[in-house]
Amino acid sequence: MKSNRFYWLLFSGALVLFSGACMAQKALKQRMEQIVKSACAEVGVAVLNLKTNQLTTLNAKKHLPMQSVYKFHLALAVLHEVDKGTLRLDHKIFVKKSDLLPNLWSPLREKYPDGNVELPLSEVLKYTVAQSDNVGCDLLFRLVGGPQKVNDYVHGLGVKDVAIATNEEAMQGDWLVQFSNWSTSTAAVELLQKFYEQKLFAKNSQDFLWQTMVNTATGPNKIKGLLPRGTVVAHKTGYSGSKDGVVAATNDVGIVQLPNGEAFAIAVFVTNSREDEKTNDALIAQIAKAAWDYFIAQ
Repeated sequence: MKSNRFYWLLFSGALVLFSGACMAQKALKQRMEQIVKSACAEVGVAVLNLKTNQLTTLNAKKHLPMQSVYKFHLALAVLHEVDKGTLRLDHKIFVKKSDLLPNLWSPLREKYPDGNVELPLSEVLKYTVAQSDNVGCDLLFRLVGGPQKVNDYVHGLGVKDVAIATNEEAMQGDWLVQFSNWSTSTAAVELLQKFYEQKLFAKNSQDFLWQTMVNTATGPNKIKGLLPRGTVVAHKTGYSGSKDGVVAATNDVGIVQLPNGEAFAIAVFVTNSREDEKTNDALIAQIAKAAWDYFIAQ
């Protein structure tokens, strides 16, 4: 009899904890809905607890333009080739003057304006991911066989709700082309989780990309914007600019480390926005802070 009472109390306690967790997760989703409801934009969000796999989403099935977020996908595909031995981080890439297209965002072009220079793969990767360099991006696409090869690699990892169809030159030449490179927010955190679990590459490649993403120079007011100073965030941003008062994409996806050593993955895609860049960035920052507060309270 006493044994039955013990198990009943144990079950009751577990039920209370489960109910409390469900209520807290519901509160997080309600907070996210509250943040975005006044914005003249579509917002897709996914927040994934990287320890328990608990997923909280908003508009999770929408196909949203990635813009430069897909440089994370590209970096994974490049490092896969490094691990296969097809490439090396010290592999030399010859950058011709004609590669330095003037209509593409490119800190790399600013450093090497005359081109005709050999650069190690590691440097081109850092420019592409940490500074979102578009020239570097297209050089890397060419190196691994094009956008379709990267798309196939990501699908081969089991992440299907994503499409990588074109490069930066094509996107910059036609506003509508960017919509062919899309992801759901859920697919973005699934891919981040696979990276975080350290099962894709050898440690050298893993550490290289992690540090590159932690040192990302773009988007300081997005995911990181309202988090405590010094919080480690490995992330990749994306931004479309605007046309006729509409911003097609203001995005940030990343992994946020918590003070207790755990982490969560977050993806926020803001699309079809009639807000300015500051407001769009603030939406992402507020959602990331809501997720942070949720996990800190656990």
